[in-house]
Amino acid sequence: MTTGPTELPPPGPRRLRLLSYNIRSLRDDRAALVRVIRACEPDVVCVQESPRYWRPEGRAAWLAQQTGTVVLAGGGRTAAGPLLLGRLGVDVLAVHDRLLPKTRGLHARGFAGALVRVAGSAPFTVTSCHLSLDAEERYGQFELLLDQLKIAELGVVAGDFNEHPDGAGWRLLAGRLQDGHLVAPWGGTFTSVPENPYQRIDAVFATPGIRVLACGVPHGLPGVTDADLRAATDHLPVLAVLELPAG
Repeated sequence: MTTGPTELPPPGPRRLRLLSYNIRSLRDDRAALVRVIRACEPDVVCVQESPRYWRPEGRAAWLAQQTGTVVLAGGGRTAAGPLLLGRLGVDVLAVHDRLLPKTRGLHARGFAGALVRVAGSAPFTVTSCHLSLDAEERYGQFELLLDQLKIAELGVVAGDFNEHPDGAGWRLLAGRLQDGHLVAPWGGTFTSVPENPYQRIDAVFATPGIRVLACGVPHGLPGVTDADLRAATDHLPVLAVLELPAG
């Protein structure tokens, strides 16, 4: 399902390209993954399922180097998978990674978070998350995401929510924040699975003070091929163009 205009808004003052992407621990076609990320030309990448067991810091550094970014926060054991990458023009003012309470028998989860600023903008938080498959635990994690938004007046939350838009936790977040794809639909809607997208479980949310100009799966973006999207990982990425207020 493809919606909205085909062209992305052009670069401009305080405009930010943010990409959210579950990379399945780099278990698939890494060259395809790198091509997709580079073609999206992101200022910030909210990664989910970055490698977290064997040499996680080295593999996060490899991904950053290959995509022309640097590690901003999270990654590996620090945030149990979520990772923030960014171009050199993104200034990190503070890191707010967080390991979450863990239910026995379920995977450890965490948030990769940072307070950042781009040229001319007010400071804002960015949080990458990958929420639980268990509904009760997941709702508690949605509530904890709201704590990340208390750090600054402006904030962005992006990730793999493992929930559909009609879920209780998604509705909790959407009641406080802008659901980027609903506000400014662009590209594709469904993010899972790449071979036959049928559900939207990945998204970008922003506080009301941030203007969402476009948001969706980057089908048809120059340099992004369907073959690469299928080969790179088991999720489709979400690309958002955001305009931040002056600082």
